[in-house]
Amino acid sequence: MSAGNYNQKAAKSPKTDSASGITFPQLKKMISAGQLAPVYLLHGEEGYYIDELVKEFETLLPEEERDFNLYTLYGPETGVETVMDVCQRLPMMAARQVVIVKEAQAIRADSLNKLHHYAERPNPSTVLVIACRGDKAKGKELLAAVKKNGVIFESKKVNERNILPVISDLIKEKGMTVDPKALSMLRDYIGTDLSRLYNEIDKLSFILGPNAMITPEAIERNIGISKDYNNFELLDAIITRNAAKAMSIVEYFRNNPKNNPTILTVTMLFNHFANLLIYHYTRDKSPAGYMDALGFRDTWRLRPYETASRNYNVRQTIEIISALRECDCRSKGIGSRQNPYDLLKDLTFRILTSSGVIRM
Repeated sequence: MSAGNYNQKAAKSPKTDSASGITFPQLKKMISAGQLAPVYLLHGEEGYYIDELVKEFETLLPEEERDFNLYTLYGPETGVETVMDVCQRLPMMAARQVVIVKEAQAIRADSLNKLHHYAERPNPSTVLVIACRGDKAKGKELLAAVKKNGVIFESKKVNERNILPVISDLIKEKGMTVDPKALSMLRDYIGTDLSRLYNEIDKLSFILGPNAMITPEAIERNIGISKDYNNFELLDAIITRNAAKAMSIVEYFRNNPKNNPTILTVTMLFNHFANLLIYHYTRDKSPAGYMDALGFRDTWRLRPYETASRNYNVRQTIEIISALRECDCRSKGIGSRQNPYDLLKDLTFRILTSSGVIRM
């Protein structure tokens, strides 16, 4: 497949995680299938995706061809002239050679940009991979040349706000489905640690098999997260003003601190009530309006906010956000030396008894 055809096909994807319109799973699949472009620029803040794609390129050649046709160069130690010289060589007793430039973010932008001379007329028997891990490439001419003749993949940072779609998509790729509660459990327990996330879902895929549904029970059994005492259940208890259940979960967290750090709980609660404030002030009260305002893709994610909005009005929500900020500061030792679980217990009580009075 030519570079032009490759980019044309990639651009039809509805997802746009990168400048060429191709996602990490799509690019990984195309590399594995041998649908290759002559030049790749992998750059961006999220290092996990770049590391995984580099591994794919490192195993692209059969093992017996790697000694003579796989070149791994390091940006801080290699000049761009050397990179271009290696790329222009012909493969030895093979159809192609692979040249990987790691740590390319350490190369000065003006120097890295000189690679546009090669990218404008790449050697068709070479696959050049430029990996800028943790940073974006800044050379305009290089970006333009790679966009024309190869593939640019921007590895964007995953954060708390967009991690749920990442988890959901990964589970779909494995041919499985997931219960909403189980999805939230994975988010709360693993967070944005992509390496751990992929490992845990791979493990569940192996144990449960294709077409399985990931349930809270499956997570409790195979990953070790309690299905009854976790951040999802605590949030549910707070939303429904079930004080006894909420306090019971906080005590469980106190007795099992390793798997239940307070910083994750406070972050989860803050995200929920910050979204609840948006929910309250959204003018378009239709499901589509709420989903657009909150950046959700699935209507089931609105359900907790529907319940919470009935139990916590705008003034209560603002009071709770203020209490959450105060708890976050105190948990970091600012103005307090209390045990973090005492702080969490106090925070939970303040949320459940909020009256709409904002403390100054």
